[in-house]
Amino acid sequence: MGLVKPGAAQQNVHPQSGIYEWPKEAAVKEKLDKWQDQKFGIIIHWGLYSVPGIMESWNLCSEDWIDRDSNTVYEDYKKWYWGQNAQFNPVKFNPEEWARVAKEAGMRYLVFTTKHHDGFNMFDTRQTDFKISAGPFKNNPKADVAKHVFDAFRKQQFMIGAYYSKPDWHSEYYWWPKYATADRNNNYDIRKFPWRWNQYKTFTYNQISELMNGYGSIDILWLDGGWVRPLETVNDEVRSWGARIPEWSQDIDMPRIAAMARQAQPGLLMVDRTVHGPYENYQTPEQRIPATQLPHPWESCMTLANNWGYVPGDKYKSPAKVVHTLIEVTAKGGSLLLGVGPKSDGMLTDEAVSCLQQIGKWTGKNGAAIYGTRITPNYQDGNTWFTQNPKSGTRYALVCLPENAAIPKELSWQNNLPAKGTKMTLLQTGETVKWKQEGGTVIVTLPASVRDSKESLPAVAFAYKPAE
Repeated sequence: MGLVKPGAAQQNVHPQSGIYEWPKEAAVKEKLDKWQDQKFGIIIHWGLYSVPGIMESWNLCSEDWIDRDSNTVYEDYKKWYWGQNAQFNPVKFNPEEWARVAKEAGMRYLVFTTKHHDGFNMFDTRQTDFKISAGPFKNNPKADVAKHVFDAFRKQQFMIGAYYSKPDWHSEYYWWPKYATADRNNNYDIRKFPWRWNQYKTFTYNQISELMNGYGSIDILWLDGGWVRPLETVNDEVRSWGARIPEWSQDIDMPRIAAMARQAQPGLLMVDRTVHGPYENYQTPEQRIPATQLPHPWESCMTLANNWGYVPGDKYKSPAKVVHTLIEVTAKGGSLLLGVGPKSDGMLTDEAVSCLQQIGKWTGKNGAAIYGTRITPNYQDGNTWFTQNPKSGTRYALVCLPENAAIPKELSWQNNLPAKGTKMTLLQTGETVKWKQEGGTVIVTLPASVRDSKESLPAVAFAYKPAE
């Protein structure tokens, strides 16, 4: 991520862990199964970075891929960035509208940034005054932003996730002002100053405790900043990020945090990104889809535009591209977490709302092929993807259609054959469609009502009983 220009591609993403460990606790497994039914979520990055409209947090980081104005002294830049808290007054903040738009898009779970790496808190923490509820917005009835976001989405039956950054570049216990800040890591040797790191561990524990005990029911604790980890978990995957690995362990005692969090929130899903083990209950490949189907829980987190947060003039993905991504992710056994960044006044951009509304037109009619489904062994034939409902035994064929092209009269696929004489339904309209089998190929005739429709159609989905 650097100072991303409109239309530029995001950089510096988290990879996917190479190892997965299934949780052992019954309540966690039950919550994980429920989460796997949801399939489509929204992650909202909102913080100081929305005021100047720049990439979230990373401009503070002194790494050579960051593109800042070379005429600005680094220390002055940090003061300017953190000083945006004096300007952050989101008087149009309307979480109920966010939740309504996300619900209409077909999203079913939320991850909200309570604090990103820059250390600015979007909840009313007692550990620091560097928070939305201590600036110009402090007298607003919705000053405790995270509380109102969680409440609004809960009312729309969303599963609730709290994003929390393990590194905190504003904390003097992570970036000690005594030393320069060379990169994303803490800037002092923890082995020489264990008392200072213990202060940071206490600070982190207390903040997560506040979130777990004071913000209602939480389903997911989504922990970002995978370089903050025990040294023994650093492997070749971590080294491949290109970031410096310090000689000391940035261990924040995840077992203690997890025990506290799950006592407050039984069955809580812990998502300690890229730190494989008992606290990474599902994997989170970023800005990409795994090449093949995976047999364990995972989620592709991707931006709706090019940036996680709001950047003026950003380029948005087409609704068809998002629908195609959702279909592929689902057929490969994952979930799609789509990133949206509100403006500094609290409003979603018109482009984001329009795109989500168009996505919702498709999910509203074809959701049976997405929600509550699981993988099938033969999951792809070209642009056709397959899912199944494990309870009803229904098989779904989802055909991604080319953008801005005429809808064909017939569609075909191989494998995943329907049972002889079974009725095949087009989810878009509920109509029974004509189909035939020639050898190992299924050929389906699309109704004229669909072919002649003037409405853009990113994909069609068919339901049937499989032959096997």
